[in-house]
Amino acid sequence: QVQLVESGGGLVQAGGSLRLSCAASGRTFSTNAMGWFRQAPGKEREFVAAISWSGSSTIYADSVKGRFTIFRDNVKNTAYLQMNSLKPDDTAVYYCNAHALSRATMTSGPYWGQGTQVTVSS
Repeated sequence: QVQLVESGGGLVQAGGSLRLSCAASGRTFSTNAMGWFRQAPGKEREFVAAISWSGSSTIYADSVKGRFTIFRDNVKNTAYLQMNSLKPDDTAVYYCNAHALSRATMTSGPYWGQGTQVTVSS
C-alpha cells in the first residue's frame, strides 16, 4: 500500500552532521504523521522523532532533542531527519515510519522503511 525508502545514511565523525531522507510512494494519501525510529545492535528499537501531517507539530526523544530536526515536504512525499552534533551513541539503523494518525506521536504506525545505517565514529 505504502512504500517507504530511506537514504542518506553513512559514516560520519563525532560532531558531524547527516541528513536522512524518507521517500514515500504508493498509497501516500493514506499516510499522515511520519516519524523516525532507530535500533542499535542488540538493542530495542526506540523512538527518535515524529512530525504531524501538516508539519506544524514535532516531537523528539530526549536523547536527540536540540540536535536532530524532523521536517517534511508533502509535495515530494518525503520526510527528513537532519542530524547535527552526532555522537557515537547515535550509531544505529534508522527506520522511517508512517501511520494514518494526523498528530505526531511516539507510537509507530503500520508502514516501515527498510532502514539506513548511521555510524558515528569517536
